[in-house]
Amino acid sequence: MENMEDLVARLAQDVAVVKPAPHPFVLSLKWTGAAAIYLVVSLSISGLRPDWLEKLHSLWFVAEVVALIGIFFFTSLSAALLGFPDQYQKRKLTMAPIWMFALFLLILFFAGQADNPPSPLPVHSFQCTLGITMMSLFPAVWTFYAMRHYASTHYRLAGIFAMLSAFSVGALWLRLHEATDSIVHVVEWHYLPMLFIGVVGIWLGKRLLKW
Repeated sequence: MENMEDLVARLAQDVAVVKPAPHPFVLSLKWTGAAAIYLVVSLSISGLRPDWLEKLHSLWFVAEVVALIGIFFFTSLSAALLGFPDQYQKRKLTMAPIWMFALFLLILFFAGQADNPPSPLPVHSFQCTLGITMMSLFPAVWTFYAMRHYASTHYRLAGIFAMLSAFSVGALWLRLHEATDSIVHVVEWHYLPMLFIGVVGIWLGKRLLKW
C-alpha cells in the first residue's frame, strides 16, 4: 500500500494548472479592439462616404455615430459580463445597453426632426440590411466562440447582446460608408432590423451558450 503522504504528493504533482478567466473588462476590450481593427480595415477597402469631412460638422450625424459606438461598447461589455454565472456582481452595468438604446432612439428622433424637408431616399433598400448582416458575421463568430469558453447562466440575454454588439459594428461601417442623409431610410433599413437580430440572438444563445 502506497504511503498516504507520497500519494498526496503525487496527486498534487499531477494536477493541471488552470488558467484563470480574464476579467470581463479585459475580455470586452479585446473584442472592441479586434472590432476596431476590423472596422478600419473594412473602411480602408470600401472607402468612407465622400462627404465625411462635411458630415463631421453635422451635430446629429456625429451624435448618431457616437451613440452607435456606445451601443457597441456596452453590448460587448454586457456580453462579457454575462459570460460569468454571477455577472461578476455587476448586474446594473450589464443592463447599461438599455440606456444607450434609449439615448440612441432620442438622437434619431431629433435627427428626424432636423431632416426637414426630408432628404431623398436612396434607390436601394434591403441591400443595406444585407450588407450590415454580412459585415456582422465575423464579429458574431468570434464573440460567440469566446463566450463558449465561459459559463453563462443567462444565455438568452448573452446571445441578444452578443448579436447586437456584432450588428452595431456592421451598422457603424455602413453609416460611415454610405452617402445618405435620409433618416427614414436609416431607421427602416439600418436600425429596425436590430429587433430581428435580437430574436436571432435569443435562439443562438440557447443553442450555443447553454451548458
